[in-house]
Amino acid sequence: MLRRELARVSKHVVAPQKPLRRLSQSPRPAYGRRVNRRVAPLAQKPAQPSPTGPTLALESLHPAPVCGVDEAGRGPLAGPVCAAAVILDVSAIPAGIDDSKKLTAKARDALEAQIKASAVAWAVAFASVEEIEDLNILHATGLAMRRAVQGLSLPPAHALVDGNYAFSLPCPVRTVVKGDSLSLSIAAASILAKTARDRLMTEMDAVYPGYGFAKHKGYGAAAHMAALQALGPSPIHRPSWAPIRLLNATRTDPPIDGDG
Repeated sequence: MLRRELARVSKHVVAPQKPLRRLSQSPRPAYGRRVNRRVAPLAQKPAQPSPTGPTLALESLHPAPVCGVDEAGRGPLAGPVCAAAVILDVSAIPAGIDDSKKLTAKARDALEAQIKASAVAWAVAFASVEEIEDLNILHATGLAMRRAVQGLSLPPAHALVDGNYAFSLPCPVRTVVKGDSLSLSIAAASILAKTARDRLMTEMDAVYPGYGFAKHKGYGAAAHMAALQALGPSPIHRPSWAPIRLLNATRTDPPIDGDG
């Protein structure tokens, strides 16, 4: 069910493969084409946020085209992790792009449409609950990011990735701590990842009613925790997350491993 829902999110979405027990068993190699493992050196001093918001300063330091990469959904108790990659058209950047966490849902939705309409290339991808369980959340995030970068219609020459972990991507990588506040490309990616995942979790609210996924998107809100106590975990909850693991340990019926 979840896999079918992921495939409907957008024609640019790279849906996760069926559950992996070994990466070599994937019908499509998770790492795709040959990976360039070079990592661009970081500046001696971390970049500082501009008082006017993210800029193209970091993009200008690297050969074009440069894509921004960000994720959404590393922390929730339920649902997949999502990643997006965006190559902006520097001559047509929508006004108001910023860290998705600083924007209202209405602003994110409006910017999502504008980014998709104006960007040189964009892609959104997911790693499933099963892949999170198999790989751990860090490497599942890297898998979603690789899928997003590989899904771009134009291969990037360089990737700016939010955070401090240099995932292996199909191009050189520069990590940028708080990158969604510094880089317009990363901020655009943060908006696409956030809106895609939020939309999916809203759809999952109808598939698994009672948990409130449309409101909290799978995060550990008080209402979510109360629903878990009353209903037990759903198939899209992450079994290894501590609250879910503890609930499964105290249940008398067979625990739910998640069917994605």
